[in-house]
This record gives sequence, C-alpha cells and structure tokens, in this order.
Amino acid sequence: QVQLVESGGGLVQAGGSLRLSCAASGNIFSIITMGWYRQAPGKQRELVATITSSGTTIYTDSVKGRFTISRDNAKNTVYLQMNSLKLEDTAVYYCNAKSVLSLKPYDYWGQGTQVTVSS
Repeated sequence: QVQLVESGGGLVQAGGSLRLSCAASGNIFSIITMGWYRQAPGKQRELVATITSSGTTIYTDSVKGRFTISRDNAKNTVYLQMNSLKLEDTAVYYCNAKSVLSLKPYDYWGQGTQVTVSS
C-alpha cells in the first residue's frame, strides 16, 4: 500500500503561482511514476504532469512552459510548481502514484486539493 497526502492548493488570481506537494508513504519502493491529474467540474480527470523515478517528465500541452513537476526522492515527495495560472486551471488536483509489486501494477490516489484561479 502507498499513501499520498497532498497540500498547497488554494485561491489565486490569474497570473499568479501555487506549488502543490504530495508526500508518499508506505511501500514507496514499489513506486515507478508519480504525477498530478486534475478534474474540473463537469469534466473528466486529465493528466497534468508525471515524473518517473529517474526524472523523466511528461506534461499535457496546456501546461507546458507554465508548470514544472519535480521529485525529491529523499523526502518521497513530488511537487507541482504552477506559474502563470489561468482561469481554466481551476480544478481539483490529484496526486497519483503508479507502482509495481510482484509484477502487478497498482494505482494510488491522494484525496485531492482544490485550486481555484480567479480573474
């Protein structure tokens, strides 16, 4: 089992910045990839960014150049630095960890943190 605890959401004006954090605990040695997803009202959950244990990153097109995902393996924590926030970034942001244990894949989710961008 892997537990994920998110923090750092809140209300920010358009153009502002926020940093989300996600601390992992439990069977962290099984984690392959960590990432952030978001879900806006009435929309499906979508990938925002992911990072592998070796540091390879993937971003959805809408956040490229504005968001940066990073990982502190010593603290078992992944971060999402969000700059130049736009109204359309408003959503609940979820931390995700993908792990493999005994050749079986597992998906773990945090509880979600609200990010609201105002005009």
